[in-house]
Amino acid sequence: MKAYVFKLYHSKSNKHLAGKINLAGSIYNHLIALHRRYYKLFGQHLSVVKIQRHITRLKKTPRFAHWNKLGSQAIQDIAQRIERAYNLFFRNLQHGIKTAPPSFKKVRKYRSFTLKQAGYKLLEENQIKIMGRIYKYAKSREIGCTIKTLTVKRDTLGDFWLCFVVDEEIGPINVRTGKSVGLDFGLKTFLTTSDAEKIQSPMFMRKASREIKRLSRKVSTKKPGSNNREKARLDLARKHRNIANQRKDYHFKQAHALVSQYAEIFIEDLNIKAMQRLWGRKISDLGHAQFISTLFWVIKKQGVYGAKIDRFYPSSKTCSSCLHELPELPLSIREWTCPICGSVHDRDVNAARNIFRVGASTCKGESVRLAPASGF
Repeated sequence: MKAYVFKLYHSKSNKHLAGKINLAGSIYNHLIALHRRYYKLFGQHLSVVKIQRHITRLKKTPRFAHWNKLGSQAIQDIAQRIERAYNLFFRNLQHGIKTAPPSFKKVRKYRSFTLKQAGYKLLEENQIKIMGRIYKYAKSREIGCTIKTLTVKRDTLGDFWLCFVVDEEIGPINVRTGKSVGLDFGLKTFLTTSDAEKIQSPMFMRKASREIKRLSRKVSTKKPGSNNREKARLDLARKHRNIANQRKDYHFKQAHALVSQYAEIFIEDLNIKAMQRLWGRKISDLGHAQFISTLFWVIKKQGVYGAKIDRFYPSSKTCSSCLHELPELPLSIREWTCPICGSVHDRDVNAARNIFRVGASTCKGESVRLAPASGF
């Protein structure tokens, strides 16, 4: 599977797509209410099959006849989204992870709807027909594969995007040979390699913090509901999108640089959610989760081998020379000396070397497993 994303040109017709997304948001909230009411009455989860049958009956009534404007497949997808969210909620409960169940959303903040086999048609050049209306989009490349789904998305600036998911066959990949590396993610540095190279992060959010504060104050001083407040909100959202694009561009460039240099890449399976609870905005600014997803996408595309080692392996407090494990190693200690062999270790470099050793040995002689790599 592969996704192609194109931006719709600004047009007065886009208000119809905005209306469709708002309708999808109201349907989402109605289905959430049905789930809660069903659980309150019967103490059971409302299955997606039952709710889809109920939707079919609702659309035949005068009160809900306007749901037909969105299309049956888009409504079915909304029900499936809620089902996936509940399945994730129940799975987290089984593993002792406290998360909130799916909840209501503001209609103006609802972002997208998805069409599958019907409801859209690609026309000549850069035009597409969606639910009877023709729109133009910035066609940067051809889609030469079978389209599985089309998702129409609205961002915080009010721009619309077409996201095509296609069933693209990946040709034969030539497996490369060359150097191997272990990567350790950190807070002081973005990445540390087992070759003792430290890669710094530009920290785009921190650099733009003064501008973000200025724009946020500007929003707060405007009268709620006024045009000036909406203009100030758009300026703030535009700045946040610019930061996100800069971070994404940096991640792709860094991933390609690593893949071009190494034939085998090993990283640690990070618990990003726990890290965010501890260090908050700094983890979001570093973007470790996004970088890992990007890295393994590039790895798969370029024929490089990549793997994750278990997150509970003590890579930082294990001596990479004699394998002696310290009982504890506070985060404030950046350098330490092994009491057995006397080796002096930089905390991050030592962790990267242990990650490389465990990954390269494919667990031979190690009491640690390789975690499944997402996207690989």
